[in-house]
Amino acid sequence: MSRLPFLPKEDKFFVLFKSEVQNMVDVALEFNNMVQGTKDIVRSVAELTEMEHHGDTITHDIIAMLHTTFVTPFDREDIAALAQRMDDVVDLIHEATETMLTYEIENTTQASKDLADILIAQTRELEKAMPILEQPRKLKSVLPHCVEINRLENIADKVCRTALGELFKNPDDVVNIMKWREIYGYLETATDRCEDVANVLEGIALKHG
Repeated sequence: MSRLPFLPKEDKFFVLFKSEVQNMVDVALEFNNMVQGTKDIVRSVAELTEMEHHGDTITHDIIAMLHTTFVTPFDREDIAALAQRMDDVVDLIHEATETMLTYEIENTTQASKDLADILIAQTRELEKAMPILEQPRKLKSVLPHCVEINRLENIADKVCRTALGELFKNPDDVVNIMKWREIYGYLETATDRCEDVANVLEGIALKHG
């Protein structure tokens, strides 16, 4: 790739993985700023749109490199899955924020703040785990990070179930129920995709560690 011209192709995968996970962390932090009220939603959507485009570019570079690299650091399907699932996380958080803007959400909920915290924690764990891919003898050390990401995903499920239960305590407010059910759906799926990334990392560690 032109942006990483002096590195061997195998090393470029690791550089791009770390760039993609850093973008995920930045997106989670930006979303948290918005739901906490420290950033205007219009500005957040604009910044998240740029981050989403940046993530798309990284994902494209990884997939393109797969087609031009004879020897890859590990299985091609795992490389593709890592890139695509990380991109999904960014897309879903961006979609949740755009939906909040479209629906003119003025007051965020405690559940949205809790889910933002979970996404930050998950992406931080991935940020710690990703550099380990470059150390074949230490691959098994990604496993504790994967366990923690899975634990956080279970908490996210509980947060969403509780939040939906609270919404339906006022069944006459159909519009609000529809809005937040959609938003929570995007956020919960984002935590699921973080778990998917962790599962791919776990598979790599078990196959090659």
